[in-house]
This record gives sequence, structure tokens and C-alpha cells, in this order.
Amino acid sequence: MLILKDIKKQFSAGKTIFSGINLSFDQGEFIGLIGPNGSGKTTFLRLISVNSFPTEGEITYNGINIHKKPAHFLKDVGLVHDEENLPLHLSAVELMEWVLRNRNLWNEESENKINEIFDKLELGEDRYNQIGTYSTGMKKKTQIAAAFIIKPKVLILDEPLRGLDENTREVFYEMLKKAKEDNTLILMASHTLNRDSELLHKVIDFPLA
Repeated sequence: MLILKDIKKQFSAGKTIFSGINLSFDQGEFIGLIGPNGSGKTTFLRLISVNSFPTEGEITYNGINIHKKPAHFLKDVGLVHDEENLPLHLSAVELMEWVLRNRNLWNEESENKINEIFDKLELGEDRYNQIGTYSTGMKKKTQIAAAFIIKPKVLILDEPLRGLDENTREVFYEMLKKAKEDNTLILMASHTLNRDSELLHKVIDFPLA
């Protein structure tokens, strides 16, 4: 279970993004984050992905404070940033190998798994080229592949559909359905998220009160 207790985030004096936030999320839930630009969705997800620290309060995952023991938490997390934070000197295939080896998940089946996920996302021979040569859509596909290939227990997705064509969006939603069936906790912010989607357990509207 992921629990946010008395969370406050403040960037500067008089600039409080949200405060007094108490929420809990269970494995297998799909949580949608909806709201206009600048409403705090990305800040919220950055706190949960340990890319930012709360001003007050704590976030725990299965009883462990994620900001005190980030490595323990992040090994089970798949993450798609809104920004394209990727190592431009690596190829997509090399990045997948690094992701798997960094989590001690590399084995004799890994090369096949890498090619399978890129085939599914329709990233062709460019998977062997440097990421710095990729289009926005290709970078997003690479981010998605890196998030899913570890079979995460938690998926944190910030505008994952940006730059994707319609076919890839359909593939992505099929991947989400499979992750949900595998009891993955999914938190996703997207301007195109349909609050009536059958996948959703809960919608959180931003800005938070």
C-alpha cells in the first residue's frame, strides 16, 4: 500500500502547491490525475517518484518511508516522465539493458524481452540508434518500454500519451490493462484521460484542496 500522510509541498514563501493531503492507494488500483496545467499533477507525481521531497509529511510504501529508503522503493517502480529525461548517447536497446541490469533482472531471456516490447510498440531498427536522434514519439515509446519491462509493482505515468500515434496509444492501453491484471498500482496524469474509463478505480481532481 502507498500512503501519503499530511503531505505539504511549498516551493517558496506564500507559494503552497498543496497541504494536508492524506491518501492511500492499493495494489491493482488505477488512479487518474486530472486538472489543468500548473495545477500540481506533476509535482504530486514527482513526490511519489522521489524526484522531489515533501515540505511536510511522509510517503510510505508497504510501511517504508520512500524518501528515506528510495532504492528499496524505486526498484519496483516503472516511471514515464512528462519531460524526455533520457540518456541521449545510448540506444534504446542499451537503455533497456541498463535498466534490467541495474535491478539485477538481466537473464538469458532479456534480449528477447527487449525486442518483444519494442516490436509491440513499433520501434523498428531505430532501437539500435542513439536516443538523441529520436523524434518525440520515439522517445516516449522508449520511456514506456523502460517503465514496463521490469514488470513494476508501481507505475507512475505523467502524460505518457504525448507524441504517440493512435495505434501506439491502443497498444499502450492494452499494456496498462495487463499491468492492472498483474496487480500493479498505476498512477497516471493525462489531459486525454477519460474519467469514465473502465480501467479507473479513482479520479483525483487538481488542484487539490
